[in-house]
Amino acid sequence: MSEIREKDTGSLPGIPMLLASLALIVAGAYMFIALIRADAGIVAIGGILAALIGLALMAGLYTVAPNQSAVLSLFGKYVGTVDETGLRWNNIFYTKKKISKRVRNFESGKLKVNELDGSPIEIAAIVVWEVSDSAEAVFNVDDYESFVQIQSEAAIRAMATSYPYDQHEDDQISLRSHPDEISERLRHEIQERLAKAGIHVIESRISHLAYSPEIAGAMLQRQQAGAIIAARKKIVEGAVGMVEDALAELQSKDIVDLDPERRAAMVSNLLVVLCSDKATQPIVNTGSLY
Repeated sequence: MSEIREKDTGSLPGIPMLLASLALIVAGAYMFIALIRADAGIVAIGGILAALIGLALMAGLYTVAPNQSAVLSLFGKYVGTVDETGLRWNNIFYTKKKISKRVRNFESGKLKVNELDGSPIEIAAIVVWEVSDSAEAVFNVDDYESFVQIQSEAAIRAMATSYPYDQHEDDQISLRSHPDEISERLRHEIQERLAKAGIHVIESRISHLAYSPEIAGAMLQRQQAGAIIAARKKIVEGAVGMVEDALAELQSKDIVDLDPERRAAMVSNLLVVLCSDKATQPIVNTGSLY
């Protein structure tokens, strides 16, 4: 398939051509009415031709709004693109197709896919895009707006299967923990698919991300268990440090001399107090230490 690139083409100001067309129509009508009465048939025919030429010239008029382009073609052959705004005029045989170059966005539907670990998730994204090459948008694809939507959803599916939902390792990129990196990867993935349609992807961001309903409860319990384990690990690390400091203080200040058995008992009791979920009830020994 031969690729068609946008190229600028000239156009004439539309207002002078509009005035000239109206002048020809009015003059032709006047000549026809005035001269038909004087039985000047040839001149009357000339008036008719002038009016028809004026009407034909009006067929070449078209308007171009800001951030809009007119793609011109002659009998199916691409001629060029006009970006000048306002009322313009070109060859009456040119076909003019107007393409908006305004920034547009759409939100994909909630897509159900399997992430890298195989868990089903729901994902949706917002894509901000614009037409950068109007000729490619018109001639390289049938319907560029539908093409943008379908290819963007395909890119979202491909990207979602390449990353896990949650981060399992410190240097691993996941859908939930690295939104900026995922957004840039998604934008690049969509841009590659839309390049031939003359589309420039400005931004893309995930708007919805969740586990599928059938596994959402189990995954929530898994996340809660992971959070509890991480919290417990921190508590234990802190408790061990506190016990070490306490034993070191007792030994350095020669407050009490503990044999290995009672030292182990003291460590056990301190860890129970420091790591317990609930407040512990102390037992006061009023007798001899031994």
